[in-house]
Amino acid sequence: VTPPEGTRVDVHGATVMPGLIDAHGHVMELGFQALSVDLTATKSLAEALAQVKAYAAAHPEARWIVGGGWNQEIWRLGRFPTAAELDTAVADRPVYLSRVDGHAGWTNSKGLAIAGVTAATPDPAGGRIEHTATGAPTGVFVDAAKEIIARQLPPATPTESAAALTKALAIMAAVGMTGIADMGTDAATWALYRDYDRDHRLTTRITAMASGIETLRVIGSPVAWSGDERLSLPGVKLYADGALGSRGAWLKADYSDAPGNRGLRFHPDATLRGWVDEATARGFQVAVHAIGDAANAQVLDAFARVPAATRDRLRLRIEHAQIVDPADLPRFARLGVIASMQPTHATSDKNMAGARLGEARLAGAYAWRTLLDTHARLAFGSDVPVESPNPFFGLHAAVTREDHDGNPPGGWRATQKLTAVEALAAFTTGAAFAAHGETRVGTLTPGKWADFIVVDRNLFTGAPTDIWQTRVLQTWVGGQRVCC
Repeated sequence: VTPPEGTRVDVHGATVMPGLIDAHGHVMELGFQALSVDLTATKSLAEALAQVKAYAAAHPEARWIVGGGWNQEIWRLGRFPTAAELDTAVADRPVYLSRVDGHAGWTNSKGLAIAGVTAATPDPAGGRIEHTATGAPTGVFVDAAKEIIARQLPPATPTESAAALTKALAIMAAVGMTGIADMGTDAATWALYRDYDRDHRLTTRITAMASGIETLRVIGSPVAWSGDERLSLPGVKLYADGALGSRGAWLKADYSDAPGNRGLRFHPDATLRGWVDEATARGFQVAVHAIGDAANAQVLDAFARVPAATRDRLRLRIEHAQIVDPADLPRFARLGVIASMQPTHATSDKNMAGARLGEARLAGAYAWRTLLDTHARLAFGSDVPVESPNPFFGLHAAVTREDHDGNPPGGWRATQKLTAVEALAAFTTGAAFAAHGETRVGTLTPGKWADFIVVDRNLFTGAPTDIWQTRVLQTWVGGQRVCC
């Protein structure tokens, strides 16, 4: 029905869907990576080094060569890359490249020298400096250790930050993303978002989650949706551990491929519980990154101490929930904890997860079906730029558990597949609920904001294996066409 003041749009037989909402991403990182050395598509160390060398040659004015997206698992190195290898691409200027998951960084010898890193440099709490057999630093820094190098980088200028946000918004609109939860918004970025919101320049709705307890204290109190509801800040993002690819995820038992290593426990129980108590007392939703089974158990224990009425009102979340002790899976529903997960992590990690975890622990890994069947709430996202921002890649992974080449046929640990309806719900109503936005967005319902997309196929009648090839023809936010 078109109201008198409405506009009628003919999409010529294409499919109209609710706008897709990414429950977990990193907006500024997406923009900065797109404007710097982006190694996400590289298939080998040699290809990555060539790309870094070419970028450095094209940007002689850059004091540091900065970028990210590398993944030694895709390169099939069987190890981390080294500073010496990076020196072959750029030796005269420092280089800093984040791993695809954002939980490790790689620098060259110039970067090591500027940071003053030697064999005697100690590991910081919650981090690890990789060393050679002789004790020398290799050039790779895991989790909290990344800051040793990262703090040497010149800060982004306001102009550079604005360019990154503009780029990220364009990318998100082009793939049909009408909303995103920005996981880890610092005070400066929050100010930038507010400027864009005031000037009506946000083409994707942003649910900002404050970056850590210190940012929460600076901001002071949650910020609800206002105006045309393009921006809110309901909560805070905390961390319990690192990532699986860099063996920083905190496990209950040793890594199967690294005896003696159980990953990185970021905080004592008392510290995490204190932060959860402080945030919830101030009225903030709490979202905690937890990948390993030990980390997930720690966060569930911390959340269990929060009064049930407060949990229900604030909608506490665990981000990733990748490896969970099967005994802990029912606790998500019991405690009302949202499982904020990223389907493409399963298809990206499938070739290494068995080696890292062993068969027994895989029973609770990337367990969307089990969580749904135990009545947990799912909210799906991409973790962009760790993975592609394209939500159709996530929908495809959730439904098929195959990569884009159809491997493994029938899906990896196929009993955890979802139906197309279930997967779409996690990217729409589930993500909207996680953002306290279910009365505003998530479905095509009279009275809600007109956030919708037009695509070239019907996801429910076509082959599931083709979902990732879906093309977005139009993206609309609040009744305004923002792309295509």
